Amino acid sequence: MKVIVIGGGPSGMMAAIHAKQNGHQVILLEKMKSLGRKLLITGKGRCNITSSLGMEEFIKNTPGNGKFLYSCYQNFTNQDIIDFLKKQGLNVKEERGNRIFPSTDKSQDVLNCFIKKLKELKVEIKYEAEVTKIITKKVDEKIEVTGVMVKPRTAGVKQEKLEADKIILATGGKSYPLTGSTGDGYTLAKELGHTITEIKPSLVPLEAHDRETCKQLQGLSLKNIEIKFIDNQTKKEIYQDFGEMLFTHFGVSGPTILSSSAHLVRYKKIHEKLKNKQITLKIDLKPALTEEKLEERILRDFEELKNKQFKNGLDKLLPQKLIPIIIEKSKINKEKKINSITKEERKRLVALLKNFTIMIKGFRPIEEAIITSGGISTKEINPKTMQSKLVEGLYFAGEIIDVDSYTGGFNLQIAYSTGYTAGELTKADKKQAD
Repeated sequence: MKVIVIGGGPSGMMAAIHAKQNGHQVILLEKMKSLGRKLLITGKGRCNITSSLGMEEFIKNTPGNGKFLYSCYQNFTNQDIIDFLKKQGLNVKEERGNRIFPSTDKSQDVLNCFIKKLKELKVEIKYEAEVTKIITKKVDEKIEVTGVMVKPRTAGVKQEKLEADKIILATGGKSYPLTGSTGDGYTLAKELGHTITEIKPSLVPLEAHDRETCKQLQGLSLKNIEIKFIDNQTKKEIYQDFGEMLFTHFGVSGPTILSSSAHLVRYKKIHEKLKNKQITLKIDLKPALTEEKLEERILRDFEELKNKQFKNGLDKLLPQKLIPIIIEKSKINKEKKINSITKEERKRLVALLKNFTIMIKGFRPIEEAIITSGGISTKEINPKTMQSKLVEGLYFAGEIIDVDSYTGGFNLQIAYSTGYTAGELTKADKKQAD
């Protein structure tokens, strides 16, 4: 059987590898000059390969149609990708938050494992090959794929037709377009009658209304903090997390913030609420301490520094960059002697440290998002095979599907598992192959 895989990211590479292992003639088409460009920038260049959590937890960590992935996750698990990499000579290690990284801390080494396997299996790879159309024919009231039209990105070279019995569409979403994810696959699928759900940024930094405060704190990373997003209108808690965050010149970012965006993007009337200043980020800077314990801690520090000015009394408690902002928001005179700070002022300081607030204005552009939320409707895909319910012989894999997760290696696992499943044969395909 002739199989064409469109897209050379992790899902496309996995699909090509598995289809070839099943004995098929496979061509992998990549419109860029190299494979896996987005894989190289994951995990800040270290590649958060997957998570060590049980596969049922992967579904819980996937706010975007997690249950759709049940069969895929059974077909190819987190242990399967670890075993795959180890067979190619790459060991892994586990870090905090159940995150799995290559032992070398280099995403290039993960990509090299895929490339090594593709070469070993002699998968044909065509670079700078942009697919402009998926060709189909009607057979007994059914639509079947027959091939693709490919436009080489080299000037003066004409389009060519490549025949195929099966096509796997794994072109990614619209995030990080410089890596090749420019939404081409949505157009190809839409031309064949598929529904594309609303495309939105996910795992994306957030902009703040109070940019000046965030700009002053730019580059400050807070660890072991608790965040909560509150709908000011309903007083409802939208999202809660614990971990690390980062201040930027436009607002906030970091692991907890990125994961929160995957949840916020699905919240009812979110853009209207953001515009009307109805979404507040509350940061508990000292979540390990109750207000009473935190006040006791501050009292001990103040007793030790009682003859100093307030502006010099928070060094043991807070990062240096945060102190001027906390002083300003506490409304306590920075020149005031610590031994003259009142009980009321001290309690105001405690409340501030437990409820440091930032008013959220919106999401950064999709070009800055790690993942795309939205894509090919899961209602139109067979979850057991990844085959289109509308077009026979057309399969989907990876970010192009309307599935997305929080940070922590879950999205890459979606890529491997859907790619592997798409590269597997259905019973009908087996009969055809025989």
